[in-house]
Amino acid sequence: MEEMSINDIHLTKDWLLGGRVCLRQPSRGYRVSIDSVLLAASVPALEGELLLELGSGTGAASLCLLKRVPRCQIIGIENNEDMLFLSRENILLNKLDDFITFVNADVTNLPIQISQQGFDHVFSNPPYLQASRSDRRESSIKEGHFANVEGTADLSAWIKVMALALKPKGRLTLIHRADRLDEILSILDKYVGEIVVFPLWPKYGRSAKRVVISARKGVSTPLRLSSGLVLHESDGAYTKEASHILESGMALLV
Repeated sequence: MEEMSINDIHLTKDWLLGGRVCLRQPSRGYRVSIDSVLLAASVPALEGELLLELGSGTGAASLCLLKRVPRCQIIGIENNEDMLFLSRENILLNKLDDFITFVNADVTNLPIQISQQGFDHVFSNPPYLQASRSDRRESSIKEGHFANVEGTADLSAWIKVMALALKPKGRLTLIHRADRLDEILSILDKYVGEIVVFPLWPKYGRSAKRVVISARKGVSTPLRLSSGLVLHESDGAYTKEASHILESGMALLV
């Protein structure tokens, strides 16, 4: 892990997917977790398809996705200028500037030329915490930026924008807290169908803390609960299945 600084933010240089993705990110506060890698692995994109990521942060999910699915086109939306700067630096570090564009915009106010494109896939790792339930002092990576806490756009707004940006039959994919699943499903039911809930079990016999959710626009297939993925063995090491995804860049089949 190489350390550096830029714009008064102390940074580290880290590696994802077993060294296939290089990532500059803040050394303190909100840092990329395995959630971003699992989200990227969950999007069943094909080469040549058009994708939109909402809340792209330092670009980790989009970069990981492109390493698995070369030559798809991704637009990432991020409203924090420091994170946007880092995400654009990370595109260049990974030599993927022909395939990813990160745009400074708010989730609820997308530029018309983006919102009306009709995407094959829209994916996101929305803020996990409601503002009323969070300690904003612990959530800040830099004064004024709270990456893990909902701001003016709540979860309902995020999901609505995701669904509206899809083309007919397009697919929405998100990762979120399992304890907000009932809320997520009630929102999704207004916009999409063919909903699949994919639990992420921390260890065998433990309750899921995260879920990956997939859905399609204009498809009415009933909800399906998947068997999910166990992340860790009893000794804390990644399971073989999780390691294939996190280290080797294999797809997560939701």
